[in-house]
Amino acid sequence: MARVTETDRERLRRTFTQDAENYDRARPGYPPRIYDDLAELAGTGPGCRVLELGCGTGKATVPLAERGCRIVAVELGAELAALARRRLAGHPDVEVEVAAFEEWPLPPEPFDVVLAATSFHWIDPAVRVAKAADALRPGGTLATVSTHHVAGGTEEFFVDVQACYERFDPSTPPGLRLAPAADVPHDSQESPGRTVVQGNAALPGADRFAPPGFRRHERDITFTTRQYLDLLCTFSGTRALDAPARAGLLECVGALIDGRYAGKVTKRYLTELRLVRKMDP
Repeated sequence: MARVTETDRERLRRTFTQDAENYDRARPGYPPRIYDDLAELAGTGPGCRVLELGCGTGKATVPLAERGCRIVAVELGAELAALARRRLAGHPDVEVEVAAFEEWPLPPEPFDVVLAATSFHWIDPAVRVAKAADALRPGGTLATVSTHHVAGGTEEFFVDVQACYERFDPSTPPGLRLAPAADVPHDSQESPGRTVVQGNAALPGADRFAPPGFRRHERDITFTTRQYLDLLCTFSGTRALDAPARAGLLECVGALIDGRYAGKVTKRYLTELRLVRKMDP
């Protein structure tokens, strides 16, 4: 994967704000076992004070609120935040604020947990780890969730569809193939711990955390053609294409699913929860 520059990161992360309704409808939530893991390993439950970074439309926020957490969620996109507020209207202990985490002023009271679900990598690496540490109480937990598309499901489709990407998306590596879940390394860029590096240097603030722990879950999700195309439109890479290329890609993918796979494909996800504890001073 090509290195994402600061300019690319800022441009791509803002694509998520462009169609909040489709994002909420098309993106799957997280495996329910993730919330059991968070309760077991980070203490999320009644009264737990959580700071969520990049809550989107509340895919992870709602399940945590239903478990009694007190949540402050920071979301860059005003449209996403507005939808999250609607979904969380019945939870008075949840606040959703519109801001970039890099610029958001931390409140005086520290948090028990800082959570970033498929969002931590969009935050400036010079800021994200150290500021997360500043937000936590001693012994608090930084939890990050990453999602990987891995081999499985309708495997032939994900081989065939590369021709569409190579035709319409010039950034596509030729002959790209999905790796089995067992071959996907633990995500060393999502959160700190002694292993996280940027170049040859540890990310600022990484030395304030203990080594990481991991939980992983696999699952298959089946999509109709329309559902899969809607899902593609939530990906930053798809949204960043110019309009003719994006339309061509979607038409190519849709025709492939309808013509060769009877209008339905199954995608296998690997969801990884990574937890690191803030060490006492």
